Amino acid sequence: MEFDFVIVGAGSAGCVLANRLSANGKHSVAVLEAGGKDTYPWIHIPVGYFKTMGNPKTDWSYETAPDPGLNGRSIKWPRGKVLGGSSSINGLLYVRGQAQDYDGWRQLGNTGWSWEDILPLFKRSESYDAGEDEVRGRNGPLSVSDSTVTRTIVDEWLEAAVNAGYRANPDYNGAVQEGVGLFQLTTRNGRRCSAAVAYLNPAKSRQNLTVLTHCPVKKLTIEGKRVTGLIAQYEGKQVTITARREVILSAGALASPQILMVSGIGEADALQPHGIEVRHELKGVGRNLQDHLQARPVFKCTRSTINTEVSNLFKQALIGLQYITTRGGPMAMAASLGTGFLKTREDLAVPDIQFHIQPFSTDKMGTEPHTFDAFTASVLQLRPESAGHLELTSSDMRDYPIIHPNYLSTKTDCDTLVEGIRIARRIARHEPVADAITEEYQPGAQIANDDYDGLLNWARETSTTIYHPTGTCKMGVDPMAVVDPRLKVHGIDGLRVADASIMPIIVSGNTNAPSIMIGEKASDLILEDAEQASQTRQREVEAV
Repeated sequence: MEFDFVIVGAGSAGCVLANRLSANGKHSVAVLEAGGKDTYPWIHIPVGYFKTMGNPKTDWSYETAPDPGLNGRSIKWPRGKVLGGSSSINGLLYVRGQAQDYDGWRQLGNTGWSWEDILPLFKRSESYDAGEDEVRGRNGPLSVSDSTVTRTIVDEWLEAAVNAGYRANPDYNGAVQEGVGLFQLTTRNGRRCSAAVAYLNPAKSRQNLTVLTHCPVKKLTIEGKRVTGLIAQYEGKQVTITARREVILSAGALASPQILMVSGIGEADALQPHGIEVRHELKGVGRNLQDHLQARPVFKCTRSTINTEVSNLFKQALIGLQYITTRGGPMAMAASLGTGFLKTREDLAVPDIQFHIQPFSTDKMGTEPHTFDAFTASVLQLRPESAGHLELTSSDMRDYPIIHPNYLSTKTDCDTLVEGIRIARRIARHEPVADAITEEYQPGAQIANDDYDGLLNWARETSTTIYHPTGTCKMGVDPMAVVDPRLKVHGIDGLRVADASIMPIIVSGNTNAPSIMIGEKASDLILEDAEQASQTRQREVEAV
């Protein structure tokens, strides 16, 4: 159980690292996944997220603490518990974010992370079925497809948005994000293309790559200021796994900081009450927690939607037959069909809200659809100012940390979400979608458009996460940064973090594609450093 590189977590970034670090055959690599193999059939069917989210076999099923910004509500935070991590249970939506996001990271002192720097990594990672150009890639392992599923109500919403004054944009991952269009999906031939499918499966047969499932980490092993490996649970036994070069944490924005903290790396005042010896104080571990909060306006309509299309067993059987024979139909549908990246104010340089248009509706995500035809115009703020934190409950990794999201804690965040709801209403008043709408089901006509407090309170009572936790091991050069621009943990040798937790500021969109990019970037940095170290040793040998 000794390897050159040990990767903790086979999620969106971890699978990339497993593939890239083992590709040249020079290094022995282990990737440890606390969950199981991705053999559950629903993982690979696009609409299967209905069966995997909330399922303890595939989802860690976190829940937040009661949050003041949500009127004291606690909400569920799904996280993937399987090879592929959250890319195996997410909504399959491929969004890179804005160029300005990454230029902003660079402006904070993170050299090498500007849009110009990371665009080649996005291109390298993807195989976009619409073809290659100056910003899109065609030969990468991750299959990215335009949606083949259509629904009249979604098409009508997109047309209404254009009639309301917003631009149509067939490729929001292209040169410009702003506008409305159909989502791009991480699918291949009608099946989910998770990070495990794209990166891990092609590498599994390599002799220098070891994949361990059901292998949760207990804590890192540290000698002085160097991480030498870790202690894990595997096949019913406690095992020590040694990393000759590095340990890379890719366990996600919740587990990566928790591993650091239970290992004695974090804020002393947060560790000592749990009897954890402080091995290295880093005050930012578990801080800077950011997420996208979605408000979910629902409109009843006269068009056919998923709500009634799956209303009985006979219809469900027809849908199943359609998928088996064509790999199409509702079972090939992602979590959303239409999207829009829009501005709440004309004086903004870039969009600050995102829509997820879904041809179905529920009272609560994860529950049965309504019995009537309706669609959802989910809207979120792209760059929230609000930031929360994680709090340990014990020194044991098996005890989930307390999640404090701190949603809607600034005026800007409140103003932006309320205006997003108003924009959803404004688009709904334009043809052709206006003709199809029979009633605004939520928030409902009882809350007037100029009733700011009413709309905000409705958002606090009903909004939920769209599953994008980030930032808890943030990259930077300031006192609260956890990793440096090469993703090395400040003050500790032999340890990096590479997942969504390193984002200093949340990206303007869904987080799977950026997490895969982070895995690509981390692999380059690690291999560069390994090669440099080898050359240095060679020179030392030759000098002797």
